[in-house]
Amino acid sequence: MTGCFSFSEVIEGAYRYGFKRSGLRPVTIDLKDGTVVHFWVSKTRDESKPNLLLIHGLGASAIWQWYDVARRLSPHFNLFIPDLVFFGGSSTTRPERSDIFQAQTLMRALEAQSVKRFSLVGLSYGGFVGYRMASMYGDAVEKVVICCAAVCVEENDMRDGVFAVSDLDEASKILVPESVKKLRELIGYIFYKPALARLVPPCLLHDFIEHVLYCCTSYGSSFGKYLLCAVRTT
Repeated sequence: MTGCFSFSEVIEGAYRYGFKRSGLRPVTIDLKDGTVVHFWVSKTRDESKPNLLLIHGLGASAIWQWYDVARRLSPHFNLFIPDLVFFGGSSTTRPERSDIFQAQTLMRALEAQSVKRFSLVGLSYGGFVGYRMASMYGDAVEKVVICCAAVCVEENDMRDGVFAVSDLDEASKILVPESVKKLRELIGYIFYKPALARLVPPCLLHDFIEHVLYCCTSYGSSFGKYLLCAVRTT
């Protein structure tokens, strides 16, 4: 079914069109070390406006998480909206998977665009990356907003049942799902009424995995290990 028609690709196409209507354009930054970073940036950079970096969380790509926000912020900021490495159009041949590597990569990509100072908003896992950037590049980062990111969580919090999933490896399989079962489980945690997750047709879930999350699977296979590292060192 997905070979003939993809509902997810239709939605993503609408999001791309919306980004362009909001004054954004796609750019690709080759860091010359096997790493390529895809950004959506303001078509015209206005020096009178502050620079704002929007860092997405686990999921598909930047446009899926920032679509509604970007069109409201674009009149007020020079926007820089990247796909984290292994999401959307960003990739690397290097073995690193940590939030520190993500922070270093984004900083190098911003420097390649002559961005010297900026504020940032980090959502979920993007909050971990934003936290790292603020810690590592304090001279460049002006203001920080971290949303829905457990940057203060400790291992004992996981064991004590603060979250519904107490094992980080199992959490990684849900947060970056590779099967319809795990994606349905993730939707169950997201919905206010978890029973609604059972109403989503399997074909739509499979379509989303095949056409949107396909590029994230190599990251998801080792995400639990590196999330545990982030928890220990934050």
